[in-house]
Amino acid sequence: MSDEVTPLTTPFPGLPALPGFPGGRRRSSDPVKGLLHRYRELCERAVDPLEIAAGLEAHGITDRTAARFRHRDVFSLAEELYARAPRGTDGADAADGPVPADGPVPAYGERAGARARWWTVLTLLPGAVACLTLVELERSTGQRQLATALAGALALSGVLSVCLRRGPLRADGRRLPAAGLWVYGLLAYLLCGDGLLDELVTGGPDGPWPATTTPLTALACAVAPAAWCAHLFSVRARRRLAESHGLADFTAGARPLLLALAGLHVCVLTALAATANLVFDENGALAPTVTLGTLLLLARLLTVHGFPDAAATGLAVAAAVEVLSCASVLAGRLPGCDPLAVPVTRVVEMWGSSAVPTLACGAAALGLLGHAAVTLSRASAHI
Repeated sequence: MSDEVTPLTTPFPGLPALPGFPGGRRRSSDPVKGLLHRYRELCERAVDPLEIAAGLEAHGITDRTAARFRHRDVFSLAEELYARAPRGTDGADAADGPVPADGPVPAYGERAGARARWWTVLTLLPGAVACLTLVELERSTGQRQLATALAGALALSGVLSVCLRRGPLRADGRRLPAAGLWVYGLLAYLLCGDGLLDELVTGGPDGPWPATTTPLTALACAVAPAAWCAHLFSVRARRRLAESHGLADFTAGARPLLLALAGLHVCVLTALAATANLVFDENGALAPTVTLGTLLLLARLLTVHGFPDAAATGLAVAAAVEVLSCASVLAGRLPGCDPLAVPVTRVVEMWGSSAVPTLACGAAALGLLGHAAVTLSRASAHI
């Protein structure tokens, strides 16, 4: 089987030479047979035609290419490949028999409902831990306050780790450990970065700088709506995939769904941040909290659907901008390096210190949103 592209002799330009067209001299009467031979492993292991359609799309086969195989779209071509692919008793034909105890469950079945209730309760725990920790911090002083903060931070980190291993936020594929470091860095800056930057711009720090805890509380409470947004996107996208008549049709429905859920999460996160400020009588900036929460949601969606590199890049860029902002102010104190501090100082003087994390996380979130609008609107991202 040759992998060379021969545009002048291959009956279907743009596709690698397939079996049935040796040397491009003879036209096969059954072009689908050559495609079945080329993607035999994909077709034999697929549990339904949608999986084959997603695999073909990932290999660059579009609806226009499917038309050259005498099919109206990739979904129709995938259905024929699925029907013609040989399978053993342990293959995809087993999907037609009884569902094993540990196999897939119906979307609205009893076990699915139990699992949904379990991860729903689980995603509420980070908000509960954060709120209880904040209440105890306001009631304690001295060493007790420090012990409460450490215990709360450890408990919150543990609960968040469990949440990311269960439910819609679970990523079964490859993950990048460095992404966790960027997340912790961004959260640390949200906690005390604005106070540090204010001190640096005014010539300090001369002592401990203030920390704002309500943004972290709002983000912890936002884990539950983020999980529901991820769940809705996954369910609606797969339903749209089953109802679509072509890849373009699926993309046309999946992309607005992603944008709508991202907008819904922004509204919910804004409400949570404002409520946290009101309940705990703090004046935490809303914009950095909302932009960071949106960035974290988009990064997790990309990771869940198999794009961890893009997610880690967005998080790393935002964290690097925040760190470099503080470092540039410090570098401006060196002899002859005054211009290095001018951009950040001007931004802080005009819009306040919260503008730096807002711009950093907002720009990274917009970049990930654009990337997600392209990658997560592909059928291959949902199989």
